[in-house]
Amino acid sequence: MDIHLKETIPKVFQPIHKAVQNEGIQEVVAKGGRGSGKSSYLSIELVWQLLRRPDCHAVVLRKVGGTLRNSVYNQVVWAIDVLGCTACFRCTVSPMECTYLPTGQKILFFGLDDAGKLKSLKLPFGSVGICWFEELDQFDGPEEVRNVEQSIFRGGSYSLTLKSFNPPAMARSWVNRYALEKRDGKLVHHSTYKDLPRALLGERFWADAEHLRATNPEAYRHEYGGEVVGSGAAVFANLQLRAVPDDEILTFDRIYHGVDWGWWPDPWAYNACAYDPARRRLVIFDELTRFRCPNADTAQLLIERGVGGDEGGFLIADGAEPKSCADYRAAGLPCRAARKGPGSLRESMKWLQSLAEIVIDPARCPDTAREFGEYEYAKDARTGEVLGGYPDAGNHHIDAVRYAVESVWRRRGT
Repeated sequence: MDIHLKETIPKVFQPIHKAVQNEGIQEVVAKGGRGSGKSSYLSIELVWQLLRRPDCHAVVLRKVGGTLRNSVYNQVVWAIDVLGCTACFRCTVSPMECTYLPTGQKILFFGLDDAGKLKSLKLPFGSVGICWFEELDQFDGPEEVRNVEQSIFRGGSYSLTLKSFNPPAMARSWVNRYALEKRDGKLVHHSTYKDLPRALLGERFWADAEHLRATNPEAYRHEYGGEVVGSGAAVFANLQLRAVPDDEILTFDRIYHGVDWGWWPDPWAYNACAYDPARRRLVIFDELTRFRCPNADTAQLLIERGVGGDEGGFLIADGAEPKSCADYRAAGLPCRAARKGPGSLRESMKWLQSLAEIVIDPARCPDTAREFGEYEYAKDARTGEVLGGYPDAGNHHIDAVRYAVESVWRRRGT
C-alpha cells in the first residue's frame, strides 16, 4: 500500500501524529468545536497505528450503541478508504467490526449501554492496543472511562487511548476538568474549523458559522470555537488560561504570595501572582495544595519555593488563624495576617472581577484554574435566577489569591 500521510492528515494534526509515531504518547485528548476535524484525524490515526502493529486490535466506543453505525463506524470505514486500504478490509455491521484481512486484526465497536458485550470480549489472538472514546463527554465520568481502560488493556506491549469531544459549556463538566489534568504521556489538543482548509468544509458551513458569530457571539464561541463559555452564572468572566513561561515570570517587578489555611476536607492552599497595573492584568503562575500537612511542613515548602527570599514582599495569610501566622514567622517567613472586616470579601471579589484579565497557567496551577473556572453564583432551584453573594465552597485558591493581593485591591488597583 502506498500511503501519503502528509497529504491525508491536516496540517494542524501533524504534530500529534508525529508525537504518537515516536511512541512517547499513550493518550491523545482531541477537543474542539463543530467541524474541527478531530474525529476524522483520530479515525485515520487509529487505522494507521493498527496497520503498524500486526499483533494488536482496536476498540471504538460510544456511550450509546445505537449511535455507532451512523457515527464512528462510518468514520472508520471512511478512514480505511482514505488510506487506500478498502480492498484489505472486510467491514460488517452485524457483528459491527472491521477486519484487516492480511493479519486478521479487528476494529471492534461497542456502546457502553451494553457493557456486558465489552466484558465478554474475545480476540482471535494478541491484545487490544488501541481504544477510542468518541464523544467523551457523554460518558458518566472518569471512573467509568478508567474502568474500561483497565478492562481492555491487558497484555501486549503497546497501548494508545484516543479521546474526542466537543467541550460542554459548563466549566464544571468532568470532561473539561479532565482536559486540564496533566499526566505523563498525555497530549491534549484543541482545534477549530478555522484550522482546516476552507474548501474541506464548504462555503455553506463557513456562512453558517459567520452568521452565528454575528448574531450570537457566545453561542458561536461554544459551538464553533469549542470554548467553555459557562452557564451565565460564572463569577469570573475575565479568566484566561494560558502558559506563563519562565522568561515572562522573570519580568515581574513584584511577586505576591497568599495562603489559605486548611487541613481536611478543606486543603491548605498557596498561590504566587503578579499584577500589571497598566494593563490591569493579574497573572497567577504558582500554586501548592496540601491536605493534612502541619504548619512546619508547609512553611518548609514555601521556603524551598523561595518565598521571603531576595525578591521580597510579604506572604499574606488568612487572619482567622493567628497562631498559624505566628508559626510561619517563627520559621522565618515574612507572614502577615490578612485584614478581614465588613465588606472585605465583597470588595476584593469585585476588584478581581473588574480586572481586564486574570491569567492562570493551567499546567503550573491546575487546582487554581479549576477553582476560578468553576466558581459560579448560586441559582434559585425553582426559578433558575442567579442569586447574589459569593458561595463559600470550592474557593481555597481564590481566597489565597485575594489575600496575596490585599495591598493592591485596598488601593483600588493603583
